[in-house]
Amino acid sequence: MADLTTDSIPNAVAISTPLITHAPDFARETRLSTEEWKAGLGFLVQVSHPLTRDATNTAQESILLSDVLGLSLLGSVLGPFHTHDAPEVPHGDPIPSDDKEQPLFYLCTVKDCQEDPIESVKHSDRLEPAGRAILSTNSDGKLQSKVIIPVSYPIPSGGPVGKLLTRLHRHYWRPAHMHFLFVKDGWYDLITALCIDPDPYLTSDAVFGVKSSLIVKLQKISEELANHYNIPQGMELLTYDFVLITSDESARPRDKKALGNIFPCRECALVNHLPVPDLNSTKRENLDSQNTSNTVIYGFQEP
Repeated sequence: MADLTTDSIPNAVAISTPLITHAPDFARETRLSTEEWKAGLGFLVQVSHPLTRDATNTAQESILLSDVLGLSLLGSVLGPFHTHDAPEVPHGDPIPSDDKEQPLFYLCTVKDCQEDPIESVKHSDRLEPAGRAILSTNSDGKLQSKVIIPVSYPIPSGGPVGKLLTRLHRHYWRPAHMHFLFVKDGWYDLITALCIDPDPYLTSDAVFGVKSSLIVKLQKISEELANHYNIPQGMELLTYDFVLITSDESARPRDKKALGNIFPCRECALVNHLPVPDLNSTKRENLDSQNTSNTVIYGFQEP
């Protein structure tokens, strides 16, 4: 692994500058004492130790800390048990799972912004606590499979992050949810999760992962659907319409917002769509005339 230096991270300076600015402000705002400062550093040392979590769980404690602080909410997480080697399942076939659990049939669509169906979208699905598979949408953009109803589960609590939650009088539980990852060449990957309503932890998710637009209520399979898909009438049903955008559609709004919010009226470069101050460039061009390549120089002023 490359050393974490300004040479290996293009925007290291851009990240470090606000951190250096806000760290003293945080200390002043909280009236941080020397003892509390030392305790905080000791906590970070514990978090960084690779064996601070339960021996049966190989996920990093530092990632868990990011989750419970709400940082991971900035980008939807795949979940701690995601794997890219999940088996591919033919369209409509059930995802392997525990037959003893309550079954669920989900019927979803994947479309573009014009509501046209998108065919052959690879969908990687992760249920908690069991069941995963890779499926593809059909010509109608539909995605269907028989799975099991997810249930609430606790995040690992045997390490320092668990102790932190206890000290903060917070619980360790996540509401029942299903993870989704949609991938197709030329389209922006969609990583998201649907949460099942009702659930006692919808308003207090330990990792702040619940969004109101992604809360769904289960329905019942009607006689018409039962006959069409050859499934039992009355089975639990989950439906949702997903929308994907192309890579080009996603790049320009992200670039413009990043430049406008972080470096207004300053020269900067976009490296993999991340803004980095460019001290050597004198180039100023209109944002609307630029392409969406991974590295580009913009001069952008607030309206």
